[in-house]
Amino acid sequence: MTLKLHNTLTKTTEDFTPLSDQKVTLYTCGPTVYNYLHVGNWAAYIYWDTLVRTLLANGYSVERVMNITDVGHLVSDEDAGEDKVQTGAKREGKTAWEIAEFYSKNFIDGMEKLGLIAPEFVTKATDFIHEQLELVRNLKNKGFTYQIDDGIYFDTSKFPTYANFAGLDLAAQKAGARVEFNDQKRQPSDFALWKFSPPDEQRDMEWNTPADLLEGDAPHKGFPGWHLECSAMAMSILGETIDIHAGGIDHIPVHHTNEIAQSESASGKKFANVWIHNNHLKVNGTKISKSLDNGYTLDDLEQKGFNLLDYRMFILQGHYSNEGNFTFDNLEAAKNRLKNWRNFAALRHQTHDTLVDDGDKTGTDKTVLLLAASQAIVEALNDNLDTPAVLAIVDDAFSKLENLTTDVIHQHGLNQLIDTIDETLGLQLKQTTPDILDTQKQMILERQLVRHNKNWVRSDEIRDELLANGIALKDTSGSTIWQYA
Repeated sequence: MTLKLHNTLTKTTEDFTPLSDQKVTLYTCGPTVYNYLHVGNWAAYIYWDTLVRTLLANGYSVERVMNITDVGHLVSDEDAGEDKVQTGAKREGKTAWEIAEFYSKNFIDGMEKLGLIAPEFVTKATDFIHEQLELVRNLKNKGFTYQIDDGIYFDTSKFPTYANFAGLDLAAQKAGARVEFNDQKRQPSDFALWKFSPPDEQRDMEWNTPADLLEGDAPHKGFPGWHLECSAMAMSILGETIDIHAGGIDHIPVHHTNEIAQSESASGKKFANVWIHNNHLKVNGTKISKSLDNGYTLDDLEQKGFNLLDYRMFILQGHYSNEGNFTFDNLEAAKNRLKNWRNFAALRHQTHDTLVDDGDKTGTDKTVLLLAASQAIVEALNDNLDTPAVLAIVDDAFSKLENLTTDVIHQHGLNQLIDTIDETLGLQLKQTTPDILDTQKQMILERQLVRHNKNWVRSDEIRDELLANGIALKDTSGSTIWQYA
């Protein structure tokens, strides 16, 4: 089945055809590193990790850039207010550089804990100042910029298709509605490419503005606009046209619209062939906000006794394009689902490859479906990353093993299914389901013997001792299966 993705650019779900037969170029929006990320932020990174894994499952190599925004993202998300990293620095009594370094490391550590595949390029905006200034220079030479008191701006009237991507009604747009009011801007939709540092303020992060970019003789210190950063990093590494650009739906009307305008004005080419956007995650049915104190971090989840793979399972239970709702009850349900999957994964230590013909071939018929489930998983992911359908496929495949004796469960088919789950969903089933000790296996055999001899006291003693070591026993007709308690 051909991979299909919903393309925000065309407003349709369409077959994905990369620029190269073998390689996909991908840009995914990264964090602004001024505070800890909350569960709503992290959802996007799990969705895009699933995208990467789906591309790999389809035989593509992936060249991916993800930005670290450590300067230039203003608190309004547009062109007014204080830099978010500067705000974090004041909050904690540190420099902007120290804040950016601390929260960048915290983000990378979180990615590792969640089992996310590391992008080939994790790029900091402050490492690409030269490339950003070159992009401003290109746009200035082509007549797309103008200068006002607080910086160099992009003239959106020079890009006729500016409103198309987000379906904006520019004629009805009033200054101060979509963007902060600035009476020097030619159009309300115009946006800053390069901001000048306030004359009465020395910023931690600022750079000399090249003289050829300025109108007038007065020198200026400045810093890049948030939108400029992503275009410069994406095009300098991946090329002027990329296959896929991914991010949140909140970026469509401003950030991504501005990326398209400046990138395509500079290159004369389409910036990205496919744009894919994830929806919001609410908490207890409400928007995540400081006032509600509901922006739970990964540390918060761990302190409440959850593994971060439980959270990963929770996110995969919803489709990236749908609005999600985080509650601790929902997270608990995801935890139980993952525990159940792990116990089925543990069956691979208790099975073998020889199928026993029991007359009606019950074992053969049911376990051969494990092989079909692996293919069905990839097909569901190819249908616009349908992770809820994938989870239903796995649940159904595992349910068919319920109450089967281990001698009729095909080890190879089970192993292949678990490998497919781990490769596409990143749930680390094999890594988190080690075999038990030989001494513990001997205890299970002893218990089977004493049960046969109706020594129920010793049978219970063995069961309790194993349970104390995290091993639960499930007696079926003809065999005993061990599980993780």
